[in-house]
Amino acid sequence: MNASVSKEPLDARDRPARLTVGVVGAGRVGPALAASLQLAGHRPVAVSGVSDASRRRAAALLPDVPLVEPAEVLARADLVLLTVPDDVLPTLVEGLAETGAVRPGQLLVHTSGRYGARVLDPALRAGALPLALHPAMTFTGTAVDVQRLAGCSFGVTAPEELRLAAEALVIEMGGEPEWIAEESRPLYHAALALGANHLVTLVAQSMELLAKAGVSAPDRMLGPLLGAALDNALRSGDAALTGPVARGDAGTVAAHIGELRAHAPQAVAGYVAMARTTADRALAHGLLKAELAEDLLGVLADQESRPGGPGAGESR
Repeated sequence: MNASVSKEPLDARDRPARLTVGVVGAGRVGPALAASLQLAGHRPVAVSGVSDASRRRAAALLPDVPLVEPAEVLARADLVLLTVPDDVLPTLVEGLAETGAVRPGQLLVHTSGRYGARVLDPALRAGALPLALHPAMTFTGTAVDVQRLAGCSFGVTAPEELRLAAEALVIEMGGEPEWIAEESRPLYHAALALGANHLVTLVAQSMELLAKAGVSAPDRMLGPLLGAALDNALRSGDAALTGPVARGDAGTVAAHIGELRAHAPQAVAGYVAMARTTADRALAHGLLKAELAEDLLGVLADQESRPGGPGAGESR
């Protein structure tokens, strides 16, 4: 593949080596990436999808691209995007390699955050060129995803000789390549899940509690607060910690837990766990005074040890 890794905008007319692109698994990610590659001058030629929703996504983002079986996708495409769930990926790769669907010289790209390039070893032995390109972004399955790829970081893992090709593809999609070592992929993915996936849970839970408290527009109330908190955290890390836990207000924390037990008992375990983690970080960074931390940690310990408290009924 003849591509530059310059981070200047890439004009499709400047790169004669265009690829035919196929997608195996028309979930939220694959069609968006293929549509982005199409904007860079590559040509989507085939897509596979099983559910009605995946077929609708493919039709919306990749109009006129035929829906075919996975093996046929590989037969038609120079670059194949394997955009299937993590747990499905190893079996899919093994099956495609064993049935002879993989062609020598074919670029085989998966988008799993959990796996590096090694999961593609069966295809590598069949002559494919393995790349792991994981966009660190949540996808909606709509055209807005193509726009959001601009500036999106991609976790990139590939054999050293394919590094430039992997980075070039990411840049063509408008993304920013970030090299992740093979052995670091699970930790990298855990970090993203901890921040992004749990954030959604926390925000949704917070909106539910505000609604119970009588707030008519929880989203409007939380928007500026959470936006500022996120911006401060990205800029300053632990120095951005605020609130009753970071201040050591043990009485306020105890009152919070009492209210949650009365109105949303399912939220207690999460509150206590996050409060303890926040307290530990605030204490370690000198934000929480040691004399205040003792009472605060005592409140949290009491909640963890009481019958029905966080952790009750869990196997050890």
